[in-house]
Amino acid sequence: MATAPGPALDVGGGLWARIKSVALTDVAVLVRGLDRNALDGVERVLAEADLGAAAVSIARDLEARQRRGELRREDEVRSWLREQLLAGLGGGDPGVLNLGPGDGPGVILLAGVNGAGKTTVAARLAYRLKQRGRSVLLAAADTYRAAAGEQLLVWAERLGIPCVSGAPGGDPAAVAFDAIEAATNRNMDAVIVDTAGRLHTQSALMDELKKLLRVTTRRRPGAPHETLLVLDGTVGQNAMQQGRMFGEALPLTGLVITKLDGTAKGGAVLAMSRELGVPVRFIGIGEGLEDLEAFNAASFVDRLLSD
Repeated sequence: MATAPGPALDVGGGLWARIKSVALTDVAVLVRGLDRNALDGVERVLAEADLGAAAVSIARDLEARQRRGELRREDEVRSWLREQLLAGLGGGDPGVLNLGPGDGPGVILLAGVNGAGKTTVAARLAYRLKQRGRSVLLAAADTYRAAAGEQLLVWAERLGIPCVSGAPGGDPAAVAFDAIEAATNRNMDAVIVDTAGRLHTQSALMDELKKLLRVTTRRRPGAPHETLLVLDGTVGQNAMQQGRMFGEALPLTGLVITKLDGTAKGGAVLAMSRELGVPVRFIGIGEGLEDLEAFNAASFVDRLLSD
C-alpha cells in the first residue's frame, strides 16, 4: 500500500537540475552524444549526492546506453535515471510495523551507533503506534550510557507510556527480558528496545547485541519481530560501514535513516538500501515526534529528481 508524500524535504538541492547543467545544456546534445566531460560531470553530481558506488555504475550505464542510441531525449534520460534510483528500494509497505502473530507483544529492536538517533526514533515509533491505538512499552537497554536511559524515561513520561530500565552498566539483555515480561503480563501490543551503540570495542558491542538477541528470542519465541538499524543520513560511507557491521550480527528487517531535513545527501538513502540489501522503512525529517516519515520510494526519488 503506497503512502502519501510527506512534508517538503530538500533531498538533493535539485539533483536533476544539476545533471542538466553539466550534461544536457541544449536539446541537441543527446542526439550528438554526451562527451567525456559531460559523463564525468554526471558521475560527479551523483557522487556529491552521496550515491556511493551506484554513482559510478549509473554513469557507466548511461554512457553505454548513449552509445547504443537508446537515450536520445531529455525525458528518456530522466525516466531511465528514475528507474535506476528506484532499483533495490522495495520491501513491502514501509510504514507498517510487524508485531507478530498477536499471541503476545511484538518486539521491535533498534540498533545503531551512538549519535544516530536511536533513542529519539524509539520515542517516535512509540508515538506512531500509540496514535494507531496500540499499547507500547519502552525498554532502555542502553545501560552503558546513562543519558540514553534518562532520555528514554523522559520520552516515556511525555508519551504517557511505561518504560523499563536497568542500573547503569547493567546487563542490557536482562532489561529486554524484563521489558518483554512486563508487556506480556500487561497484555500490551508492543515493546520497543533501545540498545547500546558503543562499548569499548566493536566486537564487545556485537557480542552484547547477539546475547540480547538470544535472550529476547528465548523469552518471546519469534522475537524480535522487527530489527531496525538506525543510521545517520549525513555521514555517507561511514554509515555504510556501520550497516555492514550490524548486519553481520543481527537479522535486520529495515533501515531508519535520520537527519535528512535540509541535507543535500539524499542519495545516501538509496545507496544504503542498495548496498546493504535492506529496505528503508522510515526517514527522519525533523526534530518533532511526528517527524518520522514512512518511506515512500517513488515519492522520495521524485523529490530527489525535482528541479
